Amino acid sequence: MQIANMMVLGLFLIAVGAPMAAFGQPAPGHHRIAFINVGPAAANTKNVAAFRAGLADLGYIEGRNLTIDYRWGDQKVDQLPALVNELLAAKPAVIVSTGGQAPIRAIKSTANIVPVVFITGDPVAEGFVRSLARPGGNMTGLAVLGSDLEAKRLELLTEIVPKARKIALVWNPDQPLIAAVVRNVEVAGSRLRLTLLPWQARNAAELETAFAEIAKSRVDALFILADPVLGFERARIVDFVSKQRLPGIYFWREFADIGGLASYATNLPAVYRRTATYVDKILKGTPPGQLPVEQPTTFELVINLKTAKSIGISVPSALQQRADTLLE
Repeated sequence: MQIANMMVLGLFLIAVGAPMAAFGQPAPGHHRIAFINVGPAAANTKNVAAFRAGLADLGYIEGRNLTIDYRWGDQKVDQLPALVNELLAAKPAVIVSTGGQAPIRAIKSTANIVPVVFITGDPVAEGFVRSLARPGGNMTGLAVLGSDLEAKRLELLTEIVPKARKIALVWNPDQPLIAAVVRNVEVAGSRLRLTLLPWQARNAAELETAFAEIAKSRVDALFILADPVLGFERARIVDFVSKQRLPGIYFWREFADIGGLASYATNLPAVYRRTATYVDKILKGTPPGQLPVEQPTTFELVINLKTAKSIGISVPSALQQRADTLLE
């Protein structure tokens, strides 16, 4: 009976096109893939390590059966098309695009049909896929921004700092679709009875200009909309808020790790690790357009109690209990 059951299972696996030998095994042969990010390598060490660990879990080892060509934009968006062309010249089987929309747009501009695995905010609204369930085309991956995430983050800021009423709102106007995000945050701010004072910053120089004006405006807190370029300036941002003794809540955990008051976000290293499963499926022959785009289902609230104490904020105990991580 046991042998018969095993034969039935074997026939089923063959029928669905998934031989037992393929389970848990990498695709045969040596593979070359490409990896591109809009930011600097130094700011992505943990994420790249997580991506490589995910590949290793699936049997892909750099130098043995895998070559990864890396390119870093160093926040110079205009250089991305040239970097993409360099990667394409090496004929990768898959391109992994991280750091938001800019690298994906550079890839699309080449009209190349190499499979792409992306990490971006909202790939449907950004025009990269037809739908999350059925992407179509040559792209798929992970969407890291829920539609209500910014509003939720703003709400959490008011829970951490109930007396905050005047908030400095900073965003990158070069981020496509940012206008709709700003409108949603303004609606949330109105509902929370907040006064949002807007500043725009495309780069480090404009961020410094905004900070000089914010320092004179006597705001109660800082709120920065999610953006890779501004995320890579996290050390500059945390240094400013520390000197100004301003509370803020951020879109990457790394802000809280280096002294920001709090963060509410998806776990980025986990997302990068998850991209490896997409690479594996594509290397084994699944078209990217048939792989549904994943969205985050959980978000982490991180509160830096040491920072709270240093700027004279007492975080409500109920909120501390809800936090996933308390940094002390």
